[in-house]
Amino acid sequence: MEQLTDLKAILHSKRANIYYLEKCRVMQKDGRVLYLTEAKKEYQYFNIPIANTTCLLLGTGTSITQASMRMLASAGVLVGFCGGGATPLFMGTEIEWMTPQSEYRPTEYIQGWMQFWFDDAKRLETAKRFQMARVEFLAKIWSKDKELKAEGFGLDEELSQMLNKTLEQIPNAYNVGKLLQLEADLTKRLYKYSAQKTNLIGFTRDNNNADEANIFLNHGNYLAYGLGATTLWVLGIPHGFAVMHGKTRRGALVFDVADLIKDAIVLPWAFVCAKEGMSEQEFRNQVLQKFVEHKALDFMFAEVKKASLYYKESKV
Repeated sequence: MEQLTDLKAILHSKRANIYYLEKCRVMQKDGRVLYLTEAKKEYQYFNIPIANTTCLLLGTGTSITQASMRMLASAGVLVGFCGGGATPLFMGTEIEWMTPQSEYRPTEYIQGWMQFWFDDAKRLETAKRFQMARVEFLAKIWSKDKELKAEGFGLDEELSQMLNKTLEQIPNAYNVGKLLQLEADLTKRLYKYSAQKTNLIGFTRDNNNADEANIFLNHGNYLAYGLGATTLWVLGIPHGFAVMHGKTRRGALVFDVADLIKDAIVLPWAFVCAKEGMSEQEFRNQVLQKFVEHKALDFMFAEVKKASLYYKESKV
């Protein structure tokens, strides 16, 4: 029991690692979780520091043992099966998440969420607050990230007008459909803005396109989904109780939560890394570094907690 307690010593909101693995076998050995790769003439073992890991994405050609799943569950690590490049490009379905089971997760957040979720007006207001937080987070990150500024990104007049216009329109959205339209319009303008800054003229967003910017956007979005799924699991809120992306879509609330950080971090770096001709691993390392640098997981936890308790605290 002491070992299991030690594995949970690092709060999920402070964990630094997301792993994407392919063409390997994940196993337990000597009380550690390892992945095994086959080199030309030998096998190589690499350790996974599960106590500091939020989620594990298993791509093509992977397998995992029961013993390693037991250890990952004891450390509260989410495991997701996906296609190549951390996206479902070669699979045709969404990531399938395997969430650890625990009867001792908090109850206050799901109870708070349920208090407003069945009320259409309150659910819409929560979605609006999520969108406002998303835009404000983008403005904050793009105005202070020195590396982004060096690439020509920043809170210039064009971007400020774009964001301010969206912030003015969000409170007036009369239903979720209108809110989704505003979200899509802003993201489309951000794609155009980023393509201009990186000289990727003619870029069009298409999940199935094989150009590097689109591949990196797919890859980075699924890293954000991993953080979103982790946030919701730790707080005990099921994925089905979405505020924007539809009640019937699998993992819908994961998309709502991931949207809080996607445009601020994943979007610009997908374009910058595509311009620089980076590999997928280099892009992944850059995005994960930015998640940590800008405390993306902390931000997601804070916003979901705030939304869960908003109406409960208002009553008090």
